[in-house]
Amino acid sequence: MSTQISKAVIRVEWCQGAAQDIEVQYNPTEYSLDKGVTYGEVAIPGLDAPLQQFVRGNAEKLTLDLFFDTTEHGMGHGAVSVTTETDKIYQLIKIEPERHAPPILTFVWSNGFPGTSIGGAPGSRAGAAGTALSTAADSAADRALSATGSAGAVAVAAISASMGNQAKDGFRCVMESIKQKFTLFSPEGIPLRATLTVSLREYRPLVEQISQLKPGSPDRTHSHVLSERETLAAVSQRHYQRPDDWRAIATRNGITDPRRINPGLALTVPPLT
Repeated sequence: MSTQISKAVIRVEWCQGAAQDIEVQYNPTEYSLDKGVTYGEVAIPGLDAPLQQFVRGNAEKLTLDLFFDTTEHGMGHGAVSVTTETDKIYQLIKIEPERHAPPILTFVWSNGFPGTSIGGAPGSRAGAAGTALSTAADSAADRALSATGSAGAVAVAAISASMGNQAKDGFRCVMESIKQKFTLFSPEGIPLRATLTVSLREYRPLVEQISQLKPGSPDRTHSHVLSERETLAAVSQRHYQRPDDWRAIATRNGITDPRRINPGLALTVPPLT
């Protein structure tokens, strides 16, 4: 019994009309994905290395070679040009008049596309592996829970679930570049074989990214141990750059008389809202 081959498809979202699926003639033998982020360096005098500050993520890139061949229709007089196949892909970098930009694409091949298992999605290989490993790690998990409490397990589960929002089963993109290489011709000069090197750049609208990431505000709460003769106004100046905001510290720590506080008192300095 032979296994049915699943063809890779480039799904095109034309500006007018329904989406169109363009099958590749031959599946690629390999493809590469390139994803990076940008960090800014914060130089502080006296430190051995600068601090790394996350700035933004960069668009992911998918690069692959597609092979096309029309020699099965003959190589002599009346041969079929391979451009009848390659032009279907080449047109995807052309500008649509209504959109004033090339069409939006999605590269789809199988349900095991890289990124499917982000967050341990149910049914994914990572999820299955995690289930297998959890059996062997029950005793370690028990020890960890005894140290961190159930809140730690809840936090880990929440992080995994939120990361799962970024899972994907295809690559939504726009075509960044395409290189056509023709390698076989008929006696009449008709191209019969070609390899297209295609570079696809990730396309993700703002609304989609916000809904997937669900960004939360970082915890800006600080701890501060009161030193000798230090006042709440001085603590406010240190953390808020404003001495007049000392009341927020007093309220958070249940201090009714700021003039009667003892050195060594551990204060919680809340974020200002």
